[in-house]
Amino acid sequence: MHIGIAGNIGSGKTTLTGMLASHYGWTPRYEALTYNPYIEDFYKDIKRWAFNLEIYFLTQRFRDVLEIAKSDEVIIQDRTILEGVYIFAANNKDMGNISERDFETYMDLFQLLISTVSQPDYLIYLRCSIPHLVAQIQKRGREYEQNIALDYLTGLNERYEKWISEYKGRVLILDADNLDFQERPEDFRLITDKIDADLYGLF
Repeated sequence: MHIGIAGNIGSGKTTLTGMLASHYGWTPRYEALTYNPYIEDFYKDIKRWAFNLEIYFLTQRFRDVLEIAKSDEVIIQDRTILEGVYIFAANNKDMGNISERDFETYMDLFQLLISTVSQPDYLIYLRCSIPHLVAQIQKRGREYEQNIALDYLTGLNERYEKWISEYKGRVLILDADNLDFQERPEDFRLITDKIDADLYGLF
């Protein structure tokens, strides 16, 4: 089974991925930010590096999907290939960071790749307001994230909401502004209760 954790920058995807993996004995798969050769350059000069960054992410995420498809384990993934395309790459195109020509090439490649794999069996979406995202980004203190523009985050949030409203698969939507699943056990239990009901028919 392939479970995806979806949400904007700073929504808590990585934390929740690790906690759910530990709780259920699932295998986590994290986004490879540590070794991304473009991420710092991207935040310094978005327009120059946006296309390079999106191609890199598409390559990495497609490799992840192929490996997940071959596994017999339950894999829980921190961000999916779908978000990378429909949220981040599309937002960069709309903001003028990726040209129309480059985006068409990117989408041709994506459509070719995605035709060979399946979407996640279950998606968990962490819905957050912009103030919550900004507070979380500042709290975790990644230097290259500290100057993310509010209009960039806002554009991503708007796309997330549109995408999730049209998503055809199984999805659990969580209002993450009102949850502190890392510090409050009752909040984490609320999440696992919902997952148990959806996946295992409990409660």
